[in-house]
Amino acid sequence: MLPSSTNPTRPFTRNTIDEHLDMLMVCHHLDPSIAEDVAFAESRIRRETIAAEDILHDLGAFSMISSDSQAMGRVGEVITRTWQTADKMKKQRGPLQGDGAGNDNFRAKRYIAKYTINPAITHGISHEVGSIEVGKWADLVLWRPAFFGIKPTLILKGGAIASSLMGDINGSIPTPQPVHYRPMFASLGSSLHATSFTFISQAAADAGVPQALGLKKQIGVVKGCRDVQKTDLIHNDYLPDIEVDPQTYQVKADGVLLWCEPADVLPMAQRYFLF
Repeated sequence: MLPSSTNPTRPFTRNTIDEHLDMLMVCHHLDPSIAEDVAFAESRIRRETIAAEDILHDLGAFSMISSDSQAMGRVGEVITRTWQTADKMKKQRGPLQGDGAGNDNFRAKRYIAKYTINPAITHGISHEVGSIEVGKWADLVLWRPAFFGIKPTLILKGGAIASSLMGDINGSIPTPQPVHYRPMFASLGSSLHATSFTFISQAAADAGVPQALGLKKQIGVVKGCRDVQKTDLIHNDYLPDIEVDPQTYQVKADGVLLWCEPADVLPMAQRYFLF
């Protein structure tokens, strides 16, 4: 089992339950005027397990965070919600073992691995992408520290600039506002194919599928995804004995009750999206 979270419940806040009731009703085509539909929706949303999810991420028991592909996930908020969870856990649980005085280096490595190297390992593509190790594809995101996890300054694909912040196109210097994200060289023409991958199986590569289909992107071969174990996942390999009470939904890990209060305020939220 390779545990992962989708991001709607990240992190547990005072609005999470109410928000999810509406989302679940819509996603499952339920009718709010039918009592049985409302009861079904409410049975799927459990404060106790959502709170435990925060802590299981902080312990490294849950190894990845992603968006949901078809229901309530928000693909544009994976990174933001990951770091909001990290911030909430630091405030509620304090430093992690391994963090020195005055820094959160280990917690930062644990959380960044949840949406970079660990999904790459799980999908069998970590030999090409997922980290900035020598020899891997140069897919990089550059941030101004004040906007880390919220609004990147520069996005590179395969070492080429794919998107960046640009000021007024009529300005004589690059800084006049309004500032917008605009596609750059790696997003246009043949550069798009030269800086991106299509991942296929070894069998498809051996059968000449890229040539038969006329694929233009770089071809990557998936390796080892059938043999991945929880212990292979970086900084997130904790294997607790988890118990969930079927009546109260309380969660215990190695006999310890997992509960945390919902957050009232989150960082990296509305104030960064006023413009």
